[in-house]
Amino acid sequence: MSQQRIEVSIAGQKITLATSAEHEPLLRAACVLVDEQIQLAISGGNRSIERASMMAALKIAGDLITLQKNQSQQGASSNMSSDEVTRLQSEIHALEDQVDALMQTLSLPGSPRPIVP
Repeated sequence: MSQQRIEVSIAGQKITLATSAEHEPLLRAACVLVDEQIQLAISGGNRSIERASMMAALKIAGDLITLQKNQSQQGASSNMSSDEVTRLQSEIHALEDQVDALMQTLSLPGSPRPIVP
């Protein structure tokens, strides 16, 4: 699986990411979702990019937890194979890792600095 670089914009900042051609559409969709959630947090009164990013991450994490709970409640009644579930969980974990990496490097315009947890 060869890596390629893509450029995305999150919270008004251009970011270059490495991904495979197979995962590019999912990564781009994830970036759009993250950007939308950050913009919603900013329009809701969060003036700090860092705070808006944390609020967006919490919203997305909450949505993920809800989906996981619903999935576990459906259990055997699901039409999805266990291989498909495993594949999707793997993709979710990869996206979570990429979001974590982005959160660590996201900074305010004019003051490039890593966010230290």
